[in-house]
Amino acid sequence: MDTFNLTSNSFQNDVNATPLPYDVISIQSQVIYGSVGNSIAVPALMKQGLRVAAVPTVILSNTPHYTTCHGGELPSEWFRGYLNGLVERGCMDSVRAILTGYLGSKNKAHDLAHWLTTIRQSHPSLPVIVDPVMGDEDSGFYIPPEIAEVYRDEVIPLATGIIPNKFELSMLSGQEIQTLEDATKAARSLLKGHTQWVIITSAFQPDDDSIDVVCVTQHDIAVIRHKRYPVTPKGTGDLFGAELTAQLLAGLSVPDAAKMACLRIEQAIIHMAATGRSELVL
Repeated sequence: MDTFNLTSNSFQNDVNATPLPYDVISIQSQVIYGSVGNSIAVPALMKQGLRVAAVPTVILSNTPHYTTCHGGELPSEWFRGYLNGLVERGCMDSVRAILTGYLGSKNKAHDLAHWLTTIRQSHPSLPVIVDPVMGDEDSGFYIPPEIAEVYRDEVIPLATGIIPNKFELSMLSGQEIQTLEDATKAARSLLKGHTQWVIITSAFQPDDDSIDVVCVTQHDIAVIRHKRYPVTPKGTGDLFGAELTAQLLAGLSVPDAAKMACLRIEQAIIHMAATGRSELVL
């Protein structure tokens, strides 16, 4: 019978050991109960066969729209340590994309920008997809408005692409958006630095049954129209970012990846309604 020689040295960390092969680093909020932030993005990415390093920005018991909510923002020192730890463990060479979502504070936006600057120096072509989560047209800002300046000046120029809603695009560009031409002009004003494309989620509602998503590059525009449902569960934007990232890594073009991401959201909403739940279920 074969035996294994398991000495104490076998379990010690080896600086020469092969790092874990992460495909995506997902930097977002996390809830214990529910389907927002990394709590929906990570399962969606893993379902597409991707290995994910999940970096939390806040940890809550559930989203604040419930009658009780516990937890809160993580200390910036911890957040910086989580990001730097990935570099220190040597896993960045296997990473194929970075996805960011809810940050929650100006300080974390500064920290993210500083870290991405370092990453860009060693991995200049690494896809970075930024969802500049700040608010929406119905409620306005739901985090401190000054984060918009940090996103615009520090974070977005380091992104390959960004996925704001119409409110967020207006805040980032400083432009009022009423028409497709307005949206295109505002989006192109952000195509600086590394940024190659903007996908405007929930950009327009042409009728009661439809929603338009608009993909903008320096030279092209694509409008994706999908069905509008009477329910708007929390986390659809986070799911969109995850599905978009997965489809881009599968080789789809930006418009085709956005179209597939919209389809995945429709499927999740239909499944949620069919099971009688109020949270997204993959």
